[in-house]
Amino acid sequence: MPTIFNAQPRAQRNWAVAVALLLVYVVWGTTYFAIGIALTSMPPLLMNAIRFLCAGGVMLLIAVWQGHALPTRAQWRNSALVGGLMVFLAMNFIGFAQKLGIGSGLMATVVTTMPMWLALWSRWGGERVPVTSWIGLALGVVGALLLALEGDFSATWLGALLAFGAPLAWSVGSYASRKLSLPAPAMASAAQWFAGGAMGLVVALWFEPLSALGQVSARSWAAWIYLLVFGTLVALNAYLWLLQNTSAALAGSYSFVNPAVALLVGVALGGELLTGWVFAALPLIAAALVFILYGPALQRIWRRSSPDAQALLPPGVNSSTGG
Repeated sequence: MPTIFNAQPRAQRNWAVAVALLLVYVVWGTTYFAIGIALTSMPPLLMNAIRFLCAGGVMLLIAVWQGHALPTRAQWRNSALVGGLMVFLAMNFIGFAQKLGIGSGLMATVVTTMPMWLALWSRWGGERVPVTSWIGLALGVVGALLLALEGDFSATWLGALLAFGAPLAWSVGSYASRKLSLPAPAMASAAQWFAGGAMGLVVALWFEPLSALGQVSARSWAAWIYLLVFGTLVALNAYLWLLQNTSAALAGSYSFVNPAVALLVGVALGGELLTGWVFAALPLIAAALVFILYGPALQRIWRRSSPDAQALLPPGVNSSTGG
């Protein structure tokens, strides 16, 4: 995320958080549809490798222009770990899962397990996760599962395994990025993307000939450009900034909104039809966001309205923390 998002007064910072969330919510909800278009004629490993190598190169130029120092050896190692998990593993898992028959709507739905994993790693790592965040995470997952009933979501065993492996790898990488020593945000993005893209290119050269890029259709290239500019340079930067400046639950809340956006895009551009499940799912997703975004305020209201509220909590559990 550009440095204008750093060290802002509270009101401006709240606006920065809102803008970053909106970018992640909307843009990433459309990327699954774009991935499906790109994969119609583009090899999956090469698609991701050149996407993140290009994005890493652009961010490196931006970081140097902003005056950031190049990563130290330790920061390169940490960036390679995060990039290997989030870029090389998670993004390629998504690509292969969709190539094997996982629909864009189902893929977006499976990704909703990511914040549950991230919250779990945060709790195990000693961070406090509010009770309201756990409630919001649970509501979001239920809403996403209802969305999974929309349309034809056929899948293969291998595709399903890769689909569920993607948010697991992404959550570990997200948690690592919060704990490891990394360079400044723009330089960290450059290092992570470049490292993850380089890993993907090494593997791609073993399985996918470069000549295959000559057979890629103009439509697939257009989708790839959208993924590069909006899905990576814009939205992924926003997500990485959120990881450093908000709670794990709030940063991961995008995964509850993305399935709804993916379905709406599928209806508008892909000719998909909606059944009644979407009308049950969307209120649950909205409630999940309320609990995650406004959890502390809800707790204060609950305590004021019910003097015995604290007594209702299990022994040893504070009202502001989970477990």
